[in-house]
Amino acid sequence: MTRRGVVLGCGGTVGSAWQVGALAAVREQWDWDPRDAAVIVGTSGGASLAAMLGSGVGTDELVAGQRGQAGARASVRRFFTEPPAAVPAVPALSGSWSLVQAGRRRRASLMTMTGLAPAGRTDPRFLDALVDDLVQDGAWVAHPAVWVVAMDAKTGERTAFGSPGAPRVAMRDAVRASWAVPGWYPPVTIEGRKYLDGGVASTGSVDLLVGQGLDEVLVVTPMASDKGVRVSGVGGRFESLMRVPMSRGLDREIAALEADGVRVVRIYPSAAELAVMGPNFMNPRRRLPAMRTALANVPQRLGAQLGGTQ
Repeated sequence: MTRRGVVLGCGGTVGSAWQVGALAAVREQWDWDPRDAAVIVGTSGGASLAAMLGSGVGTDELVAGQRGQAGARASVRRFFTEPPAAVPAVPALSGSWSLVQAGRRRRASLMTMTGLAPAGRTDPRFLDALVDDLVQDGAWVAHPAVWVVAMDAKTGERTAFGSPGAPRVAMRDAVRASWAVPGWYPPVTIEGRKYLDGGVASTGSVDLLVGQGLDEVLVVTPMASDKGVRVSGVGGRFESLMRVPMSRGLDREIAALEADGVRVVRIYPSAAELAVMGPNFMNPRRRLPAMRTALANVPQRLGAQLGGTQ
């Protein structure tokens, strides 16, 4: 039996909706349920999806939730249909010089820019409403290996909460930390350390799965692209400041995983899909079009790279 992992990268409201469509396509094309993955790694928007999969929410319910249909529980419907606004609350005028230095040492431009960004002030309680319904009494999800990735706001080091050796925290705190988009949501303090969105360090953190004994890893990352694929227009040029380094970093991580003998199946948005999704991945008006374009376009790409034996 193939031992398969799933990586769900960052992507905000719009990227998460596209991921729902992509996961539904995987379920249909492969006749395989993502909830059955040996390991599920989620970052930022992918973290909330990982929490849902890990607590038993299947792809049919995810699609129904995006559509606001009764086939999804109320907490899932509300989470998808009542997303945060397309722009953040006015942030605080502060940054992190230590993170700037960490970014310069690593030659990580996104991390360096994050250190210069002000602290976010947008209310993240919409995340709590979802997680508290899925997971009771501050526990973790039932799935034995759901990893939620956040980044130390001072050092730039990643932590995969839920993985062996990581601090034991409540799922709501881990998801909040992974969603702490710089300049948008405030950092989350866990055991005296402040954490930010794990997507600053890596759009998917695929390399964390090296040495986990997996045969295949499915990588679903809306903020990464094949070389040359971009969002058009002025907004697209700004968005590419994140997309280009994220894509390059993910390529390196995938190469490390493949060197470990793991087959990697990548699902990225095409240029046509990105045109539908737009440059602002927090724009709620693009949510349903993003899911629809994934449902329409991802199946044909999966046909050329079917997964291994179940």
